[in-house]
Amino acid sequence: MRRVYLDYSATTPVDPEVLQEMLPYFTEKFGNANSMHSFGQEGGAAVDAARRKIAELLGVKPTEIYFISGGTEGDNWALKGCASAYSGRGRHVIVSSIEHAALIGSAHQLEREGYRVTFLPVTDKGIVTPEILEKYITDDTSIVSVMLANNEIGTVQPVKELAAVAHAHHALFHTDAVQAMGSIPVDVNDLGVDLMTFSGHKFYGPKGIGVLYIRSGVKPDKLIAGGHQERTMRGGTTNVPAVVGIAKALEIALRDLDANAARIAALRDRFVAGVKQRIPYIVYNGDEKKRLPQNANFSFEFLEGESILMRLDLAGVACSSGSACSSGSLDPSHVLLATGLPVEKAHGSIRFTFGKYTTVEDVDYTLDKLTEIITTLREMSPLFAEFRDGVKM
Repeated sequence: MRRVYLDYSATTPVDPEVLQEMLPYFTEKFGNANSMHSFGQEGGAAVDAARRKIAELLGVKPTEIYFISGGTEGDNWALKGCASAYSGRGRHVIVSSIEHAALIGSAHQLEREGYRVTFLPVTDKGIVTPEILEKYITDDTSIVSVMLANNEIGTVQPVKELAAVAHAHHALFHTDAVQAMGSIPVDVNDLGVDLMTFSGHKFYGPKGIGVLYIRSGVKPDKLIAGGHQERTMRGGTTNVPAVVGIAKALEIALRDLDANAARIAALRDRFVAGVKQRIPYIVYNGDEKKRLPQNANFSFEFLEGESILMRLDLAGVACSSGSACSSGSLDPSHVLLATGLPVEKAHGSIRFTFGKYTTVEDVDYTLDKLTEIITTLREMSPLFAEFRDGVKM
C-alpha cells in the first residue's frame, strides 16, 4: 500500500544534511557545553557557532537568540515572562482567539493569577486586523501576542501593522512564528516584533529544540530557573546536537525557501482544485491568498473529521483533523469556531499540509482516496440522507 505523508505542519523529517551535521555531537564530541574542560569547550564552541549562524540568518544579535525546547516553551516564556516582568506597566494581556494551545493555555493561566486577558476576534477568514487590535488595546496592556501564521488554517497575519499598534500604546509584541519560519520570508526587523518563537522540527530539523528571539532591552522573567545556561535566563543542560541541527536546518530552509515554497504551493493548489472539482458540500477554510504555501484545510459537510482521518490512514494517507497538539480532543477546532464556522461544519475539518518531499503522485493518490472515502461516508450518513432527500430521519 502506498504511504503518503501530508502532515508537514505537525512535524517534518530531519534533512539528511542536518543529521550529518548533528551526528558527531552524539558520539565523539559529547561534552557538556557548560563544562570547563576541552570536551565541554567543543560543545560550547558548537553552540556559540550555531547561535551566531542563526543570528546572522535573521539579521539580529547573537545575544538576542535563546535556545529552548520548542514552540510551546517559547510561547509560555514570552507571554508569562513578560506579563510578570512588566506587570507594573499594566496587568492586561492580549492574544488572538486563534493562537496555538500553548498561548491560549498560558493566557488562561494568567487569568487565574488575576491578569485581565482579551482574546481578539478574527474575521471569517481568520485574520486579526489592526482595527480589531486598536479597539481592544488599552494603556495598561503590557504585551500583545498574535501568531505570524496559523497552524490550522494557514492564514498569515499582518504582524508588522499589529506590532506598530502595540508599540503606539507602549505594549510589547510577541509573535509565534513556528509555522511561518522556513515556509515564508520572516524579517524580524521589518516586522518590528519584540519577541518571536520558532521550532526546529517544522523545517526539517530535530524535535525538542527551538528559539526564542528576545529583542535587546526586553527582559522577561525566567520560565525555567536553576542554571547558568543561556546567559542565566534558561536553566537546563544544553542539547548540543539539537542546537547544531536547528542552525543547519534554518540555513537550508532559508537557502531553498523560494524554490520550495513555489513547488509546494503548486502541489497544494493542484490538490485544492481537485477537491473543489470532485467533492461537493465543502468549505475551504482560511484566506485563499494570505496563507502558507503548504496548507489546505477543508470542512466536509455532514461528516466527522475523525472518521475521515481514520479511513485516510487505513488508505495510507497521514493528515490531521486539527493541530497535532489538540488532535487527542474531540472538541471542534477553536480556530474554526473563531472564524464563525458552525460547530457541525467545524467537526468535519481536515488539515492537509504538504512538504518538500511531497510528489504529484502523492497528491493524485490522496485525491482519489479522499473522493472515495467522502462518497462512502456520506452514503452512510443520516445527516446527508436527510439533506439529500429532504426528509427528517
